[in-house]
Amino acid sequence: MLTQVDLRLFKCFELLRLPLAPLTLLTGLNASGKSSVLQALALLNQTMREHQWSTRLILNGGTVQLGATPDVVDEENSKNQFTITLEGKAKVYEWTFYGDRHDRSMKVQGVSINGKKFDRPRTLNYLLPIEEMLTDISLAHRDIPLAHRLRDLTYITAERVPPQETYLLEDPHFISVVGPRGEHAMSVLHWGRDEPVLDELVLPDALTGRMRQVEERMRTLFPGFRISLQQTGNSLILGLRTSDATGFHNPIHTGYGLTQVLPIVVAVLSAKQGDIILIENPEIHLHPAGQAQIGQFMADAARAGIQILVETHSDHVLNGVRRAVKDDKLPADKVAIHFFRPRSEGLTQVLSPTMDSYGNIDYWPEGFFDQFDRDANYFAGWGQS
Repeated sequence: MLTQVDLRLFKCFELLRLPLAPLTLLTGLNASGKSSVLQALALLNQTMREHQWSTRLILNGGTVQLGATPDVVDEENSKNQFTITLEGKAKVYEWTFYGDRHDRSMKVQGVSINGKKFDRPRTLNYLLPIEEMLTDISLAHRDIPLAHRLRDLTYITAERVPPQETYLLEDPHFISVVGPRGEHAMSVLHWGRDEPVLDELVLPDALTGRMRQVEERMRTLFPGFRISLQQTGNSLILGLRTSDATGFHNPIHTGYGLTQVLPIVVAVLSAKQGDIILIENPEIHLHPAGQAQIGQFMADAARAGIQILVETHSDHVLNGVRRAVKDDKLPADKVAIHFFRPRSEGLTQVLSPTMDSYGNIDYWPEGFFDQFDRDANYFAGWGQS
């Protein structure tokens, strides 16, 4: 599990030291750096997946497209380099990347592992020195190396694919995660329909295979939900319904929220213990009750041993997590909450409220899910903003 991510001179951060938990919520104002944290991890993942032996960081690939060096460097304090540091249970990995102004990929300037430095490495495997990878592989029977967890992580962006008439059936040897827009979700579900899900995530009223568990989990969000997924040549035809009184409908004729949350459910129920999942705005197109259910689902996933990092603007998602903690489904110390603010002189960029075992949060910074109270006070005549 990742226990901390540090970003130095990356995008809007001169220096960010961010503790992580099994379930980490990234909240805060727009353009304050929440997505940047996920993008830093996604950049490592993208390079490891698309070019195993690369000695450069791929800024533009199938997962993220971040432009050129000036777009990813904190230009207030640097012109051409940034550093990502990741802490796990036993090791600390640090990468420094360098690029010229017009470079659309960046050179690995140096790697440090538990303080041992490798300057200007000529050969890397998954962005690590080969001798380090060999050491990690020899220990794989005890723990999956961090590089492999980063290579296999799932990143789901806020811009997910809209409902489709048909979905491309993709090669299972090359498609193992749902993809940044959920574009591979139907193939992942089709090929793994009979695979068991983690015991802690099994809902008792359905068979333990992935297809039926996805269906049952979706029913917690959309009562009456049923799913049909049929192969026709090189395509998959998805059928959905939300009532036992109707037939299956093409996704384009159903509520938009169904297909927006379905990739998240498929991703979590396809995961193994120790996997890392990054999710932007899981609440999109969901009713408030569904948003709260998603929060509880994220807590269930963390309890099952999946590490979840969620960027959210929804107080309902937060409250779903709080309810899970209060109901003893997830210990409070397994949740980290970070509130981001735009960079300003004299202000801390990230504040980290904590939660107790009753789901109470110790303090609520200004702007931290307080709009309901501000509006209520306004209507009561107690304030003007």
